[in-house]
Amino acid sequence: MHHRKLATIEDVAAIAGVSIATVSRAINEPRKVADETRRRVTDAIARTGYTTNAMARSLRMRRANMILILAPDVGDPNFSNILVGLEIAASTRGYGVLIGNTQNDPEREADYLKFISSNQADGLILFTGHLPFGLADADPSVRLPPMVAVNEPVLNHDVPFVGVDNFEGARIAAEHLVSQGHQRIAFIGRSPARRINALREEGYRAALAQAGLSVDERLILPGDGTTESGRQATEHMFVRDVLPSAFLCVNDATALGVFMALNNRGYVLPRQFSVMGFDDIAFASFVTPALTTMKQPRRKIGEEAMNMLLTLLEGEPPRQREVFLRSELIVRNSVSRFTEK
Repeated sequence: MHHRKLATIEDVAAIAGVSIATVSRAINEPRKVADETRRRVTDAIARTGYTTNAMARSLRMRRANMILILAPDVGDPNFSNILVGLEIAASTRGYGVLIGNTQNDPEREADYLKFISSNQADGLILFTGHLPFGLADADPSVRLPPMVAVNEPVLNHDVPFVGVDNFEGARIAAEHLVSQGHQRIAFIGRSPARRINALREEGYRAALAQAGLSVDERLILPGDGTTESGRQATEHMFVRDVLPSAFLCVNDATALGVFMALNNRGYVLPRQFSVMGFDDIAFASFVTPALTTMKQPRRKIGEEAMNMLLTLLEGEPPRQREVFLRSELIVRNSVSRFTEK
C-alpha cells in the first residue's frame, strides 16, 4: 500500500505563496489574517491534506473566542475589579467574556455550561470553588474544557489556580496588630468549610504562635464574611464578656459589622478597640475610622488568570499551576497602639 508522505507546514506555505508564520497565524488567529490570504491558506491545506492539532481544533470547534466566567455572586465587591483584569487580558488577545451569575444554583450552572457544549465559549474561569455541576459528575472520559480557578481553589481536582496568598496575608495582618502591642486578638470569620476563611485563620494562628502568644479559642468566632456575621460575633463576645483589644476580620464586610456593633455600644474606635479587615474593598477608606486592611491586587489576579487560561487554550501547559499574589498592608486609622485601659 502506498503511504503518501504527510504534508508539512512548509508545503502549505509554498502552495499558498505565504510565509510559515502566516500559515500558523491563519490557523491559530484567523481574525488577524486578511480574508484573501486565509482563503489561500485554507485551499492549500485542503490540497495537501495538512492538519495540525490547532487546525483540527479550530475547524472542529470553530473557536468562539469567548470565555465563560462563572461567579456565585457578581455583586461581590472583589469581583468587579478582578473582572476588569480578566477583560483587559482577554481583549488584548482577541477574546470576549460571558458572565454567568450562578448564585450557587446547580441548575443555573448547568444552563451556563451549554455555552461550552455548543462551542459558544472556549474555556472557563471559575470563581465558585468547585467544578461546575454537570461537569463534576461527568463521565471521566469526557474531556473537560480548559479551566482556571480564581480566588477560591477547586479542591480535589487539578484545576490551575490564581489568587491572593490568604495565609500569608492574614499572617501579616495579625503581625501588624501584634506589633502595635495587642495580645488579645479576636479572629472573626471562622468557617472550616470555606478554604479562604480557613487559610486566613491559619495565618492568624501562625502569627500569634510566632510572637509566642497563646490562642484563646474563645476569641475565634464563626462568620460567613457578611456584615451581619461580624455584628453578631461582636455581640456574642459582649454577652459572654470575653473581650479582645483588637479584632482581625476575615474580610472588610465583616469588619464593618464589628464597627457597627462597637459604635452601637458607644465605644470610640480605635481608642478602645482596634479593627483590621482584609481585601481593601471600595468602602474601606470611606468609613470612620478608615479601615486598616490587606489590599488584594485584584486587577493583576484577573490578568494572570486570563493569560493562564488562554495559554491552556493554545495547548501549552502553564508555567505554574498555582499563582499566589501578595496582598499589601494598607495602614489607615482603625488600628492604634494598645494601652492598658
